[in-house]
Amino acid sequence: MARAPDGSDMFEVVRFPSPSDGAQELALAANRPGLRHIAFKVDDVRGVVDRVRAAGWGTVGEIVDFENTFLLCYVRGPEGLIVELAERLDGAPG
Repeated sequence: MARAPDGSDMFEVVRFPSPSDGAQELALAANRPGLRHIAFKVDDVRGVVDRVRAAGWGTVGEIVDFENTFLLCYVRGPEGLIVELAERLDGAPG
């Protein structure tokens, strides 16, 4: 994981050894080889998720509270790419 010098952006690289490149799946697994997901920091996760669902996109799970720091939700976007929506909670460090 790397953060921009001014602390504004973060880049994370995650590698999964399985499933193999040749695995055929109906719904792509979150740990498939290649680009796993992209994340966007948003001001209102619940509002964005409501709009995404209204537009016909499904979420991967539900909105979760990550250690009282972020509200997180994942959406399966174009070509199976997972889009992470993250809302920093008030008072969270960093």
